[in-house]
Amino acid sequence: MTASAPPPPSSDRKLIRRTTVDLVLDALRQQILSGQLRPGEALRQEALAEELGVSRIPVREAIRRLEAENLVAVHAHRGAYVCGVSSSDVVETFELRLQVEPWLFGEAIKTTGRTSLPEARAALEETLHADAAAWGRANWRLHEALYAPARRDLAMTMLRQLHDRGDRYLRFQVVNLPLRQQAYAEHLALIEHAERGDAQGAMSLLRTHIRVALDQVVEVVAGLTQPSRE
Repeated sequence: MTASAPPPPSSDRKLIRRTTVDLVLDALRQQILSGQLRPGEALRQEALAEELGVSRIPVREAIRRLEAENLVAVHAHRGAYVCGVSSSDVVETFELRLQVEPWLFGEAIKTTGRTSLPEARAALEETLHADAAAWGRANWRLHEALYAPARRDLAMTMLRQLHDRGDRYLRFQVVNLPLRQQAYAEHLALIEHAERGDAQGAMSLLRTHIRVALDQVVEVVAGLTQPSRE
């Protein structure tokens, strides 16, 4: 009997390492967003590797990805630290959204009238099951689908920047299951108002949606920036 050839070892190692990195990334992201790793706290690769039961290689790669997500800052000769958060930045970001989004949403509905929004509904369902990182991307696709019919390219470009800036803050909100469910219900109501062609109702609901998110995120951020009692 001829023995079958084993699979290429390099391919297997890459697959295992990638899966391990993803698990470490999820664990560290959750610790940052939950406040277990606080703003300004140093990320010691050796200690984290021991805590998570992995080598330092996936920890190093996870930190690199967290830096790309603006959750971690890496300084030469000093190492990696959890990025700080600022309540004033949160307030400014959401106040700018309040000035732009309701108007843009109203313009989109006035342009299209009653219409189905399959892209928005698909993005909404994605938010229900997405992790904290993917939730922000799905959330933007949902809002983009709601506003795109207005064909206001400059406003959409500015709004995309605001959503990117606020993405980290929104993650603090959606790691909490009741808040995630509340966001889902509010987004569904926005879609339904748009599909009915109810511009005034949709604009009013969107203002409330943004204000509620602002209050929730500010409360979380304020808790994270309080000095630790330990």
